Amino acid sequence: MKRVVFAFFLLLSGCVLVSSPVYLNHGVSAGTAVINGLEFRGTASWYGIPFHGRKTANGETYDMNGLTCAHRTLPFGTILLVTNTENNRTVTVRVTDRGPFISGRIVDLSRGAAAALDMLDTGTAQVSLKVVGNE
Repeated sequence: MKRVVFAFFLLLSGCVLVSSPVYLNHGVSAGTAVINGLEFRGTASWYGIPFHGRKTANGETYDMNGLTCAHRTLPFGTILLVTNTENNRTVTVRVTDRGPFISGRIVDLSRGAAAALDMLDTGTAQVSLKVVGNE
């Protein structure tokens, strides 16, 4: 029975790490990967005016001009280095919300972060995310 339970949890943990987009873990155990070293690659989008001033999933008030983001699974307070792979601009953001809720996207950035990456006009960009710490 213990083997069945272990196999079940192993399968579930694998589902989190083995999905689209690509997840790259550079020598970091799965337990600490959330804290440092985990990388993601995929499409980023941004959100602004309709959500400005509303509460985020972690209870903070959303400031569209701040440097925050929404991620589906990373813990609140995780610090990410985001690089626009199309122009090599970077910005550091903090996870404060959940999302994106559109298939194929890995992160929703605040308007301020999107401006730093020069992706306001296009609305989306190909990015890499690297976990660099947490609060």
